[in-house]
Amino acid sequence: MIFSAHEFLAGRARQFEAISGSDYSNQVELLAGAAVACLQAGGKILVFGNGGSAALATHFSGELVGRFSRERRPLPAISLVADISTLTTIGNDYDYGEIFSRQIEAHGRKGDLALGLTTSGNSPNVVSALKRAKALEVRSAVLSGKSGGLAAKAADLAAIVPFQDTDFIQEAHEAAVHYMCHRIDEIFCEGPGK
Repeated sequence: MIFSAHEFLAGRARQFEAISGSDYSNQVELLAGAAVACLQAGGKILVFGNGGSAALATHFSGELVGRFSRERRPLPAISLVADISTLTTIGNDYDYGEIFSRQIEAHGRKGDLALGLTTSGNSPNVVSALKRAKALEVRSAVLSGKSGGLAAKAADLAAIVPFQDTDFIQEAHEAAVHYMCHRIDEIFCEGPGK
């Protein structure tokens, strides 16, 4: 079915309206608070996901280490998808399902926040990493979709987009990440907005 950009955007607006009054917005608020608390306490954020979620994970860490909308000091965040040598070494020598959990074990410390992104909630390597984080006393969180899946059960905190379509779930995750960046900037910024 072909539809116009206007129809597409109007449909998206209705979907965002639906989640703005849902548990998702409250869950994102809790997740943003956890990210702020982690950084205020001197911890770091370890973020990871597959495919489009991998791109968003790297985007988020880049906004923290660089800058989002205002000048502030760089904040400690690591995208666990950005180092292709590490990913392929772990995938080859161990298993693709371990590509994030081994990095959590290497870099994660008590007081850090491990943030997984998965639209299905059932990505085995994301679930494995969240479980490893909990075992290491690293706080775990997930941005998920659909019913939340195994990842939501494995994480300490879960923000679940209650929709089935992957593309909207990804857009809602990006909105959550941008909200988190705004909240972090509120706390850590030194100067006025751009």
